[in-house]
Amino acid sequence: MPLLHTLSIIPPPSPSSSSSSSSSLATLNPNPHPPSHFIKFRTSYRENLRYLKTLRIISPETSPKKLPLPDATDQILATVGFLKSKGFKDPDFPRLAFLSPKLFSPSLDPTDIAPVFDFLASDLSADPAFSCGLILRCPDLLFADVEFCLRPTLYYLEQLGIDKPKSPSNLNAHLLNTRVEKLKKKMRFLRSLGLSHEEAANVCARLPAIFGYSVEDNLRPKYEYLVKDMGRSVEELKKFPQYFGFSLEKRIVPRHLHLKERNVEIPLNRMLLWSDQKFYTKWK
Repeated sequence: MPLLHTLSIIPPPSPSSSSSSSSSLATLNPNPHPPSHFIKFRTSYRENLRYLKTLRIISPETSPKKLPLPDATDQILATVGFLKSKGFKDPDFPRLAFLSPKLFSPSLDPTDIAPVFDFLASDLSADPAFSCGLILRCPDLLFADVEFCLRPTLYYLEQLGIDKPKSPSNLNAHLLNTRVEKLKKKMRFLRSLGLSHEEAANVCARLPAIFGYSVEDNLRPKYEYLVKDMGRSVEELKKFPQYFGFSLEKRIVPRHLHLKERNVEIPLNRMLLWSDQKFYTKWK
């Protein structure tokens, strides 16, 4: 009986005391389900990393310690989203990331590269597919200054009689990304050979790839071989400027020596344009 008496005097918890206890617990733990929220955040971050790895923006072999933090990942994804809005597709990103890793730097603000897309659309009348094609071939276009590089280059090329790019080729993309001073250097070289400004401009218009050739390592050695070893004149260059586009060691020298041994002299275009089979069959 004493035991029952002792139990009977223990009051059951009142509604007010239960409420007070719950309130105290809530104060100590304001978020009743923190683990589930935490897991959801981490999963999203991991999904973003996985996506960037599929695009090869992040190497799949990157160690966990070198992975970008969540804020940096969000910034990279903002750049991806911006490029997609301009017409790029998922299969384009591995090439962009390989050729221009800085394009996916967390410090890049997508608005910094927006003027290039505006320039391509307004000055070249380029649609999204054309713009993306040029940039895929030369991603550094995105970091070129429109007012100090792209627009002056386009204007100078038009002055030389070179039409605006009509296709997203490697040549057009890199030519557009060439500063005017570098273009003028090729013109000065051609003028030093005795060509007038109009003749030099015509050479460039017929062989725009000449702007990508080194004067000292490419153009000058070919000119000197033409004049000194082959005994030809600069007049032939005016007629066939594509001469500069052929390999000196693999095409020009072997064919010249082959003809010289047979006391044969033919125009440059026939000497160089014919296929090996046609050339060596004709001049056995």
